[in-house]
Amino acid sequence: MGLLDSLLGSVIGSGVQSQSPLLQAALQLIQQNGGLAEIISKFEHGGMVDEVGSWVGTGANIRITGNQLQEILGTGSIGQIAQQLGLSHGDASSGLAQILPQIVDKLTPTGQVITGHDDALKQALAALAKRG
Repeated sequence: MGLLDSLLGSVIGSGVQSQSPLLQAALQLIQQNGGLAEIISKFEHGGMVDEVGSWVGTGANIRITGNQLQEILGTGSIGQIAQQLGLSHGDASSGLAQILPQIVDKLTPTGQVITGHDDALKQALAALAKRG
């Protein structure tokens, strides 16, 4: 539960109840795209090496836009999340673009992708599902 509390506390702060569906969607998005290492690879191959490198690294995170997120992950998966959460496509992509870098950052506290983080994702998703 430490990872979940860390994610909830640092990613969404005091707005836990209103934001947890978006956090859950972001965690599912990582999982559906092959896990942490695979989603990082997608951003790197999409020309966002500096951005994703900042999320994994120990320095400040470089922000991305909802449009950049859609370019890398596709409009279909973002549209599905928007529909699932009852958000506009733009709101879903913007929200995910804010949360995703923070999730990657929290899952790589030492500046490296470590085996076993995908298990932590599954545990966080299960815990969020129980809270919801």
